[in-house]
Amino acid sequence: MDSITVSSNIHRCWNTIGISGDRSCLELSNFIHCRNCPVYSAGGHQLLERSIPNNYRQEWTQLVAQSSAGVEKKSVISADSHLIDGANVQAALTVAIFRLQQEWLALSAQVFKETTPPKVIHSLPHRSNQILRGLVNIRGELHMCISLSHLLHLENSDRPPATISPVVYQRMVVIEKAGEVWVFAVDELYGLHKFHQHELKNAPNSLAATNQTYVKGLFQWHTCSVSYLDEELIFATLARKVLP
Repeated sequence: MDSITVSSNIHRCWNTIGISGDRSCLELSNFIHCRNCPVYSAGGHQLLERSIPNNYRQEWTQLVAQSSAGVEKKSVISADSHLIDGANVQAALTVAIFRLQQEWLALSAQVFKETTPPKVIHSLPHRSNQILRGLVNIRGELHMCISLSHLLHLENSDRPPATISPVVYQRMVVIEKAGEVWVFAVDELYGLHKFHQHELKNAPNSLAATNQTYVKGLFQWHTCSVSYLDEELIFATLARKVLP
């Protein structure tokens, strides 16, 4: 569709001095990756909110009409393959992978709101404890900061962690579900990863009982075994142990 063009007003600095360019941008030391930078986010908003080009609706109407003409024939010929493909799509899971101490963990990408460099944690008198560390300021809003390591009862170890990068940056992660927002620090953040439901294995009996409670299953990623966490249980536990 030739009439649909990307606005030339978008400043694509990520392709010149950013992660896809020569990486000379001074902000990379702060944001690590262009996707965490507000300039990159603003470019995305500008792209999505641009005006509809001329003839846009007409071209899409023609395209849909052409596609619909062969739907019945195609569905008869490849019905079985469509059923298989549909099952694979439904079974696909997208997660955000991160590391706490020695453990590589994953949470559903649907609850990940954003990541940020480490922030100052302000303790709460008579409230702060091993799980509730205090309050942090995220974009002008105060949110409760928790220690996911203590919630999961992860044990400290003197062994060097299995990192994915020679340079490791600590980050803070903001998660949200049904209006409840929590912030926690991670030792390393990989990003998003997609895998299929059939790749998920049951947690072994050797896993600590407390850890096993919060783990839906394990999947293999690179050379690491990643624990897929139960976000429903984590949010419910935090609401019970921290909010009262």
